[in-house]
Amino acid sequence: MSQVFHEIEKKIIASLRDNPKQTPESLEKSTHLSPDQIRRGIEWLKLKDLAIVTESQSSVISLGKNGIESFQKGLPERRLLDLLKSGPKKLSDLQKELGFVFGPSIGLARKNNWIEASSDQISIKNFPSELPGEKTLKLIGNEKLSKDKLDPNDLSGLLKRPDFIIEDIIKSKEVSLSDSAKSIELSDTAGEIDVEAKVPEVFVARTHPLKDTINEIREIFVTLGFSEIFGNMTQSSFWNFDALFTPQDHPARELQDTFYLDKINAKKIGTPDQIRKVSESHKKNWRYQWDINEARKMVLRTHTTCVTIKHLAENKPDEARIFSLGRVFRNEKVSYKHLVEFNQIEGVVVGKDASLRNLMGIQREFYKRIGITKIKFWPTFFPYTEPSLQTMVYNEKLGKWIELFGMGIFRPEVTKPLGITKPVLAWGGGIERIAMLKYDLDDVREFYNNNLGWLRSATKCQ
Repeated sequence: MSQVFHEIEKKIIASLRDNPKQTPESLEKSTHLSPDQIRRGIEWLKLKDLAIVTESQSSVISLGKNGIESFQKGLPERRLLDLLKSGPKKLSDLQKELGFVFGPSIGLARKNNWIEASSDQISIKNFPSELPGEKTLKLIGNEKLSKDKLDPNDLSGLLKRPDFIIEDIIKSKEVSLSDSAKSIELSDTAGEIDVEAKVPEVFVARTHPLKDTINEIREIFVTLGFSEIFGNMTQSSFWNFDALFTPQDHPARELQDTFYLDKINAKKIGTPDQIRKVSESHKKNWRYQWDINEARKMVLRTHTTCVTIKHLAENKPDEARIFSLGRVFRNEKVSYKHLVEFNQIEGVVVGKDASLRNLMGIQREFYKRIGITKIKFWPTFFPYTEPSLQTMVYNEKLGKWIELFGMGIFRPEVTKPLGITKPVLAWGGGIERIAMLKYDLDDVREFYNNNLGWLRSATKCQ
């Protein structure tokens, strides 16, 4: 079956047969088609292997602000040498004559051994007939020149000088017919329908890879017998810090690390008994005067632990397996491994026989279900757990162990003031870090870059 062509394609092929190599702009004139029609027609012919598009780029050079001044008045060093033609000059006189170009002119002249200094005077040592860059300035003038028409050695010095040279990169396309297109009979194609023509590729909508990871983690904890709890993303400092035995002068409570809600304070932060006992715990153990006004300050939660501890304080369960999952906020510099807003999973187990061994077992089972098998635990320090451990998992791509979840047993200073009598196992960590391992990424920002190419490739893997 012969190929079928749109009228746009026919006009482009006919024009290229008359003039074998053309730019899209020249095709617009020769075919009387619009720029959009030319663009679409070229793409159609490329898909059929009938058009060849060659892309190239060239550099065009013009003078910047300082370059124009040097073209009109001479290079700073040339102006210096011209002043010294009549004989040695005092530094102060030269400075007055040259103004702000005095420094650069003296520096270049000394560097090239054109001048010599004695006491407070400067005199000529060598007087070159043409200085580096002067030939290029004369050639360019007030025009724009192709870079390949200039002496690269003479140009290189000017390129290093601020605001002397402006280099514009001009990209261009050239369209020609492939060998197979040259023998096509366009008249034979009238009225036919190409039933083999490709249809546009359709990308079916689906959830974001990070959302898939969140849903997977939620499902794992639910199947392990945990119940999900929820809390506000804004919290009082009392529940975000004080109830977790974080002293009011701790660096984490500084503006550099935490987002505070401006001029907003919580009216109610806890029961009078909770406030009194938390206050006494801080005074006794940290030995400072606890301030209720600091505890009333509202923040964007820095972790989901505040949701968990508030739930335990209100319900005081003898046994519980709960988790909270949601966004948290840290006032940090954005980098390949840090964000100001990210997702965190937090879980606790309450029970009279709960132990660190139980906690490590739960963590191992969670990582196994998400596909991470090489893990180990390192002792560490957290303000509100003792003992505390850091989960380390092996990243095959990086070839090293990396930190993931922190974990431990809530300190008595946290649980007793809130009336929680049973041991509490707790752990938490960033979901984006797990997702980075899952999708083999080394930059957490990729999840938020809206890179459609990566998003489509990532979702195909699922």
